[in-house]
Amino acid sequence: MEIFLFNRIDGKSLSLFPITNLMTKKFFFFLPAIFIHLSMLAQSSDATTIKKISDEIMSNSGAYENLRFLTKNIGPRLSGSANAQKAVEATARMLREAGADTVYLQPCMVPYWVRGAKETGYIKLANGTKYNLKLTALGNAVGSGSKGVQSTVIEVSSMQELHNLGEKNIKGKIVFFNIPMNPTYVRTFRAYGESGIGRRIGPAQAAKYGAIAVMVRSLASNIDEYPHTGATQYNDSFPKIPAVAISTKDAEWLSMQLKKNMQLSAFFKTNCQMLPDALSYNVVGEIRGSTNPEQILTTGGHLDSWDICEGAHDDGAGCVQSIEILRAIRALGIQPKRTIRAVMFMNEENGGRGGKAYLQNAKDKKEQHIFALESDAGGFTPRGFGLDMSEEKRNKMISWKPLFLEYGVYDIAAGGGGSDIAPLKELGTALAGLMPDSQRYFDLHHAASDTFEEVSKRELNLGAVNMAALIWLVSEYGL
Repeated sequence: MEIFLFNRIDGKSLSLFPITNLMTKKFFFFLPAIFIHLSMLAQSSDATTIKKISDEIMSNSGAYENLRFLTKNIGPRLSGSANAQKAVEATARMLREAGADTVYLQPCMVPYWVRGAKETGYIKLANGTKYNLKLTALGNAVGSGSKGVQSTVIEVSSMQELHNLGEKNIKGKIVFFNIPMNPTYVRTFRAYGESGIGRRIGPAQAAKYGAIAVMVRSLASNIDEYPHTGATQYNDSFPKIPAVAISTKDAEWLSMQLKKNMQLSAFFKTNCQMLPDALSYNVVGEIRGSTNPEQILTTGGHLDSWDICEGAHDDGAGCVQSIEILRAIRALGIQPKRTIRAVMFMNEENGGRGGKAYLQNAKDKKEQHIFALESDAGGFTPRGFGLDMSEEKRNKMISWKPLFLEYGVYDIAAGGGGSDIAPLKELGTALAGLMPDSQRYFDLHHAASDTFEEVSKRELNLGAVNMAALIWLVSEYGL
């Protein structure tokens, strides 16, 4: 009997050697040890390649300077705006400079919401004293009209409380959704998901009971003076009413006054409006695979940001990290077996049209998307990956965990991928999301404080290292 074993020896090639008359020589009991040895050799080779990727990115990355340009030279990039188009052109250039084989724009029609003149608002106490609010209109909200809105404030701490109060207590009033993020959740995205109900559907539900406007407590982990915006979703069955977010500091103050049974009224004026949909683009750059080019691996972030901030963590970081993956692979002369795409998705913040357009394009071209990785949780120190895929594929990725420990990633488990790549699930694509440390993310999320200065170059690059390592492993071994 002659058995051939494959031994990975240099990270690129495979050697073949025979074991002759293995059974007759009674060496069968050595087989488990041989296979363990081969597995260790493979992991050692993979570790060597990942170390090369890490050294290249940590020493020569262009991600930080690309982020500087995106935030400082362009700035806020809300879908449909002139700055969003500038960002499309800039990232297409960055992808070409990174060495992508192909760079192209993928059209998509996006919502075009404009804020207009800066919002103003205050709380008026019973004695006539005015307390000026730090506030911002919610994305996609209607304006208040030239006279603004003014009425008595009624506070609710949950959607159920709103429903319990009903029309007799709410009609004609301004509803204040005071739903703090739960501080006991170490995973802050869980708190964001729960508390965000007030912002997402609060205005529509309050309008159902006759409210004339809504104020929501900003979705921030800590008490600060920054109002945090974000999209709201109207229901066509109810009137569309103006809606703003107020800072957590103002929310705490207002709640305290209301608990004293103070007679308070609120006034605010917003000037926002929704214009007709505008033409925009996803920006796509790819390195074609050498062995299985038809199998596509996507890595990306969203290019748009809210208009009140530079969008450095949300999500300039994910965009430049994805570009950096292509640059590092090209710089090292690595030829991936499968096609790697970096995608700058448009319109994640107030519509998700870019992700939907990407799916439709894949369906139209009958593309084979086997894996997608998204970075949309900030440029902080990476801690793990959330995996949305079958148990078999998840276990394969979990088996790679030892290769990531050196680079700070230890939590590779079931989780979410990301909103831009989520539509690909319809194709059976395995999804993953980078999970950085999230403890400071919601201090900055959707607020004017999300600036370039809040991003650490080293942390940003370390995120790119782990993303590149995962993409390379899937390119080599598939799923």
